[in-house]
Amino acid sequence: MILTVTSRNVLLPDLDQSTPATISVDLRTGKIIEVLLGYTGGAVCNESRESHFVDAGDKVVLPGLVDAHVHLEEPGNQNWEGFWTGTQAAATGGVTTLIDMPVDSNPPTTTPGNLDIKRDSARGQCWVDVGFWGGAIPQNQAELRPLLSAGARGFKCFLIDTDIEEFPCVSECDLHKHMSRIQNSVMIFHAEMQSNSSSARHILNPRSYREFLSSRPEELEVDAITLITRLQAMYPSVSCHIAHLSAASALPIIRAAKEHGLRLSVETCFHYLCLSAEDIPDGATEYKCTPPIREDSNRKLLWDALLDGTIDSVVSDHSPCLTEMKELESGDFMKAWGGVSSLGLGLSLLWTEGRKRGVSIGLIIRWMSTKNAELAGLSSTKGQLKVGYDGDLVIWDPEAEFKVSKEHLYFKNKLTPYEGMTLSGLVHKTYVRGRLAYDSALGFEGLRPSGELL
Repeated sequence: MILTVTSRNVLLPDLDQSTPATISVDLRTGKIIEVLLGYTGGAVCNESRESHFVDAGDKVVLPGLVDAHVHLEEPGNQNWEGFWTGTQAAATGGVTTLIDMPVDSNPPTTTPGNLDIKRDSARGQCWVDVGFWGGAIPQNQAELRPLLSAGARGFKCFLIDTDIEEFPCVSECDLHKHMSRIQNSVMIFHAEMQSNSSSARHILNPRSYREFLSSRPEELEVDAITLITRLQAMYPSVSCHIAHLSAASALPIIRAAKEHGLRLSVETCFHYLCLSAEDIPDGATEYKCTPPIREDSNRKLLWDALLDGTIDSVVSDHSPCLTEMKELESGDFMKAWGGVSSLGLGLSLLWTEGRKRGVSIGLIIRWMSTKNAELAGLSSTKGQLKVGYDGDLVIWDPEAEFKVSKEHLYFKNKLTPYEGMTLSGLVHKTYVRGRLAYDSALGFEGLRPSGELL
């Protein structure tokens, strides 16, 4: 069977704006087999007997999004999130591929055996395609090559204490051992580091967002990124990736490293681009994340860096927890779990904020799909509407508006700082490998999960 989708607005590779085109996907293989310029709906559509012909009209057809930084937390913490709810949430926002982080599940993804356990938990539950990062922790350097052989897309490590016994942070000494073993792979860094020069801060009022922000100063990121660039120069075959950059003061270091040709890439998150510290009330712990959301002046510099290519990509860093772990009643930022839930909202968030700056949908797809596919080693199959690529398609209305409410949230614990915001851009249908994964009119009624494990 063939799925054929036509529209007057299709975002084809290397274009900033959409153009009339028709895409055909072979449902047996899930691959795009034909891309024709020109809209073939209307009368042609009415005459067609093809049962899988979709006329999107003026709606925009986009390549499926790739989110390379998601915490699905199953097995072990599936009451926080899980493969079923997390991948449903992804599909509602046009995300057709996500890469799960190794931390927060129990066991964490730090050995091939633990990766097998996670894969077993995921089977039959995924509405979109799912890949897995492995974890780099002290003393597991011998597990890294076997993890790659077992299918891990690369590795994630922390340079600051995690408060998670099973996933401690690594030292510089540990990193030499790890990076010497993973040539031609990727090391992702949680880039905050407490150094001797980082002064401890006594918190007088744990409900104060300003005091919480001062406890995670920009220098923690600057110190970590300085170490990362030094390590990358020593291990040039290892691609180093900075996760969730929030500190604009680290941008000069990043620019210098890229100018010297280092294999360094950088992501930031929706919350750093769409939210500002000045707007966060005291006690509003739904905003807590680490690194923290910083001032509006910092946010503007992150946007500048995204536009000039210093920052490569944008991800959700969807990191949910049980609602009670957010300390909503006490409003204690120091005790609350750190993480912002946004899976399913990212395209609307970035489009709403980006169009204020004249950002094209082509740029947004580059940041949210193409570059994330490159990071995860999926650039030959994901992130573009090209012959031979997976038939991951999104039908999207850029002009539709909606107010974020719990009914729009498909992730398990429905707490997000975006509730109440009015956003632009609405996903109408999501196709994974040519098969319908989500329909805004019906939700998931009558559908079944067909995502694959990568």
